[in-house]
Amino acid sequence: MNFSDFSELDGLGEVLILHGLNVFYAVVLLIVGWWVSSLIERLVTRALSATHRVDPTIVGFAASLARYSVLVFVGIAVLQRFGIQTTSIIAVLGATSLAIGLALQGTLQNVSAGVMLLLFRPFKVGDAVEVGGQAGTVKGLSLFTTEIASGDNVQVLMPNSRVWGGPIVNKSVYGARSFSFSLELKPDDDIEGVMADGLAFLKADARVAAAPGPSAAISKISLDRVEIGFSGWASAADAGGARGDLVAYLRSRIRDGAPKSS
Repeated sequence: MNFSDFSELDGLGEVLILHGLNVFYAVVLLIVGWWVSSLIERLVTRALSATHRVDPTIVGFAASLARYSVLVFVGIAVLQRFGIQTTSIIAVLGATSLAIGLALQGTLQNVSAGVMLLLFRPFKVGDAVEVGGQAGTVKGLSLFTTEIASGDNVQVLMPNSRVWGGPIVNKSVYGARSFSFSLELKPDDDIEGVMADGLAFLKADARVAAAPGPSAAISKISLDRVEIGFSGWASAADAGGARGDLVAYLRSRIRDGAPKSS
């Protein structure tokens, strides 16, 4: 064995030591990165949960996003440790992400709208709303769809982009809602009697607020008809029922042949 053989062995040993150290550093980096990502996930979860205003779905989504962002940077650092050029890999990932984003543009719009709905909370489960041309009671909200039960208890799943992109009418935000009803009578009917009876019925209804109290007044007069308007205030849950009972009472009071209500 000559000196060149020893030099080759020394060079091989140095290469093995260098690669061994790189593997060791990479393993340590992965372990530390995994621990740091888990720590950040817990911190984000704790911080967002402490506000009591962020939906649990958003909390989990944000925490997972923070964790995997850290893991991506750790993976890039590990690749660079072994001398792998990550510039081209990042460019390919960027182009791939752009292509996927364009292909899933509608889905991503629903996700972003869902995040905004969950973050700003314009309505919550159980609220009576009008969104995207649909009216009903909110039954559920996810990152992709909003579930509404219509007036006849039919499930309506609406894309979040349609909900967030239009006017949101929430009938349950405030403690009380006004309700009204118009009734058409002939000029020779007992107009004052109908007004008095309807107003007395509203005042006797415990669901109708005493202040501001209910009212009854003539809203329109023509040659062949007189329109009476009734109004009152009740809680968001009772307003519809109070109005319905008033309609039923007035219709029962007026005999067959009376003008229709509007």
